[in-house]
Parts: sequence; structure tokens; C-alpha cells
Amino acid sequence: MQFGIRTLDEVEVNGKTVLMRIDINQPVDHETGTLKSITRIKACVPTIKELSDKGAKLVLMAHQGSDIEYKNFYTTEPHSKVLSELLGKEVKFVPDVCGPTAIETIKSLKPGEILLLDNVRFMSEEQTLFEKKLCLTHEEMAKTLVVRKLAPLGDLYVCDAFAAAHRDQPTLSGFEQILPSAMGRLFEKEYVVLSELMAAPARPCTFVLGGAKIADAFLMMESVLGAGAADHVLAGGVVANIFLIAKGEKIGEGSYNFIVKSNYAEFFDKAKVILEKYGDKIVLPVDLAWTEDGVRKEAKIGEIPESIGSTDIGEETAKLYQKYIRESKTVFVNGPMGIFEEEITELGTKYVWDALGDTEAYTVVGGGDSITATTKYGKTDDISYICTGGGALIRFLTGEELPVVRALRHGSQIPLK
Repeated sequence: MQFGIRTLDEVEVNGKTVLMRIDINQPVDHETGTLKSITRIKACVPTIKELSDKGAKLVLMAHQGSDIEYKNFYTTEPHSKVLSELLGKEVKFVPDVCGPTAIETIKSLKPGEILLLDNVRFMSEEQTLFEKKLCLTHEEMAKTLVVRKLAPLGDLYVCDAFAAAHRDQPTLSGFEQILPSAMGRLFEKEYVVLSELMAAPARPCTFVLGGAKIADAFLMMESVLGAGAADHVLAGGVVANIFLIAKGEKIGEGSYNFIVKSNYAEFFDKAKVILEKYGDKIVLPVDLAWTEDGVRKEAKIGEIPESIGSTDIGEETAKLYQKYIRESKTVFVNGPMGIFEEEITELGTKYVWDALGDTEAYTVVGGGDSITATTKYGKTDDISYICTGGGALIRFLTGEELPVVRALRHGSQIPLK
């Protein structure tokens, strides 16, 4: 076992039905029905191949899209096609999660065959809103529909979804209450690498935080700053805007309104507390950029027009952040500096990733948008470690025990069938 969790080296899967939770959540082009990235899919292929080659009847469960923005929901059918290509063998797909079609198809699987079920978040009990509002215990999750329907068909549960390990949902934490469980190779690798790295990071240790996932960013900041693990925190995206407003800076009505409409106003007070305690370690933008009539414009903090909403850090800030990154020995990155998907607003993110590519520091990049940026700027081979998880990486760095880790430890104590 590793960290109290059973590994694949300890299980015999030939002829056994293995229920396996993976994280292959990727950006989707809804017009063409294709995936914009397959990085996370590639990462879980080794575990899938190993189990299939060893004769497992393999049932894959995954989600696609955030239920916070329902329009992002999508079927996992395109993922089955990509997996088939990467594995060189058919990965069957059914437009069902735990209904009659799914159950009958699982029962008909032969050793070595692979089945991908449809998006588990089509089930209300798998949605984050359900998780946050009802706060089910792991024992209660074992009684949810998806677990009650699928668990009797399985001999073993495997979780290879480290990227979703901070979530507490039935397909992630419920099966371990009933079935003997183990972690997959990707989950094991990410857990080991991050544990070893955080035990003694080389200094200076810099955290680069951007994007719009505010709650996770603030949770992690309070922890790593309080523990003295971070020497510097470079802020971009909405994270930076919240800090700037908390300092009393005027950064444009559009930026302020976005934060309020996104229900992030509560973080103004948290930002003030962090600035009071650790202001010397928080590095904020000295200029911001916005788009006006199709043209990129920049201004220093204090000189920004009241009507605008920022879309990126400014070039002066980007160069400042490059300097910090290149002078660091360890760098953790989660989130872009702005709307990097568009050329006119990508400068800040591109500059940061250029520095990540040529620094001598040990660099860790985590999260879907960060991985997409790494691919876009051709830095995949230059990053020391790419973690499939964003939220999971952040929660892990807080020192908090991840819900799925706790569940896997429980399932690892259940005797193998």
C-alpha cells in the first residue's frame, strides 16, 4: 500500500469486473462535437491499458462539464472515440449511466473489454450543487442510486481521478464503502510526486494564481502562506482584481461588477485579511489591460478608466512576474493571467508560460486551463510536472485530506473478492 491506499500491484483483475472512476473532463467544441484537448485522456490511458491487458472487464465512469454552468454539460461519447484511438482497441459507449442499458452492457462484457458510461453528472446526485447543499456522508453516498445500481456488478473499484479528488460525490467516494478499492497509476503518481515535493520545496518557492476559481485559490493561499511554504504569490485574473479592489484601487466598473455578479464579493474581506498578514509576499499587478474597439489597451493601476473591465495583466506586470519566476527554485501555477484563449488578451499568460519554459526552477502546473495554456504555448516538455488536477492540487497543497483519499483508505481495508 501507499499512504494507506491499495495499489494495482496488490490486485488480481483477470475476469473481474472493475468499476473505474477517471477524470477526462476536457474543453468541448459543441459545434463539431469534438474535444479541444486530450491531455487528461492521455494521462489515464496507462491504467486503462494495464487493467484491460490483465483481463479486467473494465467499466469507466467520468464527468464532462461543470454543473455550475449547465451549458457546459456534454456527453462522454467523443471521449470513447479518443480512448479507442489511443488504446488501439474499441472502447464501447452507452448513452446511459446506471439504467437498464448500462447494466445489461456491463453484464455482457468479456475479459479485456472496456466500456465508457455516459456523463455521470447527468445524475443529479453527482452534481456539485447536490454535493454542496446536501453534504452527504460517505455512508449515505453508498445508498445513492448510481452506487446501488452499479456496485453489485463490480468486484473492485479503482479511482484514477486525482484531478477530481477534492470532490465528494458518489462515483468518487461512495463505491469505496462497499467494494474493495485501489488507486490507479495516475492517482498514485500524482500523490507521490506532490507529497515528496511539498515535503521540502527548494527556495524561493513561488505560487502563481490566476483564473476565476476564487474559493480554491483563497483557501490555498491562506494555508501555504500561514505555513510559510510560499515565499511569493503572484496574482492574476480575477484573483488579482479582488486583491486590488480590497486595497482600495480603482480598476474599472466592469471588473467590479463581474466580481459582484459572480458572487465573489465575500472575498474582498478575506483579501484584506491576507494583505494585512502577508502583504509583503503578495505580488499584485502594476498595470492591467482591456479591449476597446478591438484594440488592446493598458494603463497603470490608478490610471485605469472607470468604465472598463480588465481582461489581462499589463505588459509591465507580465515582465515583473517573469523576473520572479526565473529567480525562483520552485514554482506552482494554477490559472491563467487573463483571457488567454484570444490573441488580443493572451500577453500576460504567454509571458508567464515563456518564463516557466526557461526557468531553472522545478515547475508544477495544474488545472484544465493551465494545462491547455501549456499545450498552446508548446511548453509541455519544459514543465517539470503537469498535474491533471487544479482544484485537487490546490486542496492537496493546503494539507487538507482529500475526500477521495479518505474514501480510498476505507475501501482499501475491504477484503478483495
